[in-house]
Amino acid sequence: MNIFLILGPALNGAATFFWQPGTQGATAGTLSGLGSAFWLIGLLGVYRQLPERHTRALVPLAVLGTAGGIAFSVQAIHEQMFGISHATAVAMLNEYPFAANTLYWVCGPLFPFSLAALGILLWRERAVAVPTAVLMVAGAAAFPLSRMSREVSIAHLADLLLLLPFLMIGVRGLRAGDERRSSHMATESK
Repeated sequence: MNIFLILGPALNGAATFFWQPGTQGATAGTLSGLGSAFWLIGLLGVYRQLPERHTRALVPLAVLGTAGGIAFSVQAIHEQMFGISHATAVAMLNEYPFAANTLYWVCGPLFPFSLAALGILLWRERAVAVPTAVLMVAGAAAFPLSRMSREVSIAHLADLLLLLPFLMIGVRGLRAGDERRSSHMATESK
């Protein structure tokens, strides 16, 4: 699961390098959609390691937030596919208030909110160092601002702020897994 904690934000960050003027585009939408799915897989592994009383609410928020993220990703693909700008796509959503409100304006913000809540929870549980938690919360706050503004430099900063803590958590988990495997193999060879 730890590799997914790295792949998710890495693919999401890579997506911003493919943004096009007026739209994210199909490549960015694809990378972002895959990144969202991978990230969720990794997050579910993190949630399993935390007290259930805290994660009962966070898991549904992350899953619904991922649904919103994937909706935005598909929208980016459709924008390029149908040759429309992001502004036009958003304006067209007004004709479908149930879809717009549910998937985009409710579910979409839940993902960065769930990441901020996770950062606070990991800090409270002393599961990560304070700088890791701070980076996660800062990245979660910067993420929606970067997507609303469509400023590439802000998006790169938000993506980096989110990649770093998950890279640290993911690498730590991969190392711990390697140590467990080495210890297990040493025990079996005796």
